[in-house]
Formats: sequence, C-alpha cells, structure tokens
Amino acid sequence: MKSISVIGSGTMGNGIAHVFSQHGYDVALVDIKGEFLEKALTTISKNMDRQVSKGTISQEEKDVSMSRISTFTSLEEGVKKADLVVEAATENLNLKLDIFRQLDQFSPEKAILASNTSSISITKIAAVTKRPTQVIGMHFMNPVPVMKLVEVIRGYSTSNEVTRLVMDLSRNLSKDPVEVNDYPGFVANRILMPMINEAIYSLYEGVAGVDEIDTVMKLGMAHPMGPLQLADFIGLDVCLSILRVLQEGFGNPKYAPCPLLVNVVEAGFKGVKTGEGFYKYTPGSKDLVVAPRFSKSIG
Repeated sequence: MKSISVIGSGTMGNGIAHVFSQHGYDVALVDIKGEFLEKALTTISKNMDRQVSKGTISQEEKDVSMSRISTFTSLEEGVKKADLVVEAATENLNLKLDIFRQLDQFSPEKAILASNTSSISITKIAAVTKRPTQVIGMHFMNPVPVMKLVEVIRGYSTSNEVTRLVMDLSRNLSKDPVEVNDYPGFVANRILMPMINEAIYSLYEGVAGVDEIDTVMKLGMAHPMGPLQLADFIGLDVCLSILRVLQEGFGNPKYAPCPLLVNVVEAGFKGVKTGEGFYKYTPGSKDLVVAPRFSKSIG
C-alpha cells in the first residue's frame, strides 16, 4: 500500500495523517471545509516541529513528510487513488454509514476501507458496502503520533488477508496492533468507559471532588492521568456517545451514562476542546485547575 486517504481532519484525523506521512505514505486528507484542512496542516506542522526540537526527526524529514500530504474537500477526488481509506469522522453512526456508502462508491475496487471508530460496530458499517470482506476497524489512540496501540477490529465478514495486511501496516507505522473481535466498545473502551463513568458517578454522588478522585487513581493505581482528566482529554461528548453505544449494544443498565455527564455535555462543556469540562483549560497554561462548578464536592 502506497496511497492512504484519511477522512476527517480533526484531532484523530490529522494525527493519523501525520503518522502515515512520516512513515513514507502519500496521504490525501479529506474534510468538508478548506479552513478545517488548513488548521489540520498547521497542527501537523507544529507537532512535527516538536519532534524536530527533540531530535526525533530532522528538519528535512519533516519537510518531506509534510510534502506527502495533499488536501481535498471533495471525498470523491480524495479517495480515487486510495489503497487504504481510514475514516476518522465524528463518532456518529448515521454519519459513518453515509460516509462508507460513498467510500464504497468512489474508492478503487481493491481498496481497504477502515474506520477509526472507538465503539461502533464494524459489521454494521461493512453491511452498507458491497465489499464487507475489505472493511475493518483501525482504532488509533490519542495522541496518534505518540501512542503505540492500534486496536484492529475484525467485522463479521472481514477477511483473514485484509486483517493480516492491516496488522502488518500498523507495524510499519511503528505501532503495536492488537486484533480484537467486533463487540460494542471492543476492548479498550469496554473497559475504560465504565471506569470513567464510575468516576463521574463518584463526583455526582458527592463521594469526593474532581481532584481527589483523580489523585486516588493516579497515586493508588499508577495511572498517568486521572479518569476525569482523561475524560476531558478524550472529549466528554465522545465519552457519552461511547457509553450510549455500550448501553444499546449490551442492553445492560450498568453502561448507562451518569446524569452528570449528560448535563455537562448538553451545557456545551466537552473538555479540552471547549476549554472546560471537569477542569478549566487556559491556552498556554500547564496548570490543572478544577472547573468552577466542581471546585467543591457535590453534596
């Protein structure tokens, strides 16, 4: 595989484009607006600058990597030469199904279609295409250039050959792929999201405050980041979406999202990307400050 198309230029999409271009692949980055693509290129450039400053890559390697990325606002144009397409759009089932219908129509017949979904069924996505054996999940972790894991999710019809190719490709990106089967939340989020949800319930029920809950998990469980800070980093709206997928997929009330999470998201506080979630984020500041509404334990 030489040519990779990435659909969506947000946090995950630009990170995926970054990694592929840095490892010698030609990347077509696709989004609906030119301004989104310009922002993505700026982000990729800044992240590569950090690698240059740390000596991880040279300035020449950065320049060559950036030159491998082309941008498109037309999905049809962006995927017409793809050997592999990686969809990294918002975690919304109907949106992803619509995208995969178009990918199936416009991508070359032999192209593999992958989704970076963190919870949605690959089997369900594959069913709207005429190539279900060539549809697979590639769940990268955030931040993509740093995190080593790729969850490779086999749909019900995904072929052994496609799975092998994607596992090998992931290793070519200096990642560590892990093959999992297609059940709600896969492995990472089936385990992680109930923990985050329980941390939010602990806050909601007044067991402890934001900082206290995160401190217990960092110091007591050796987690590098507390669950509430991690939820902010992932995006509280994304956490809510994944929990709803788990609840619907398993039909089990234990996956029901905490009412506090629902309210915070509906109020527009989605974590780092909006500047406030359980913590308040100030540009340029590295201090972790509990959001005003959570500065005292909830009684």
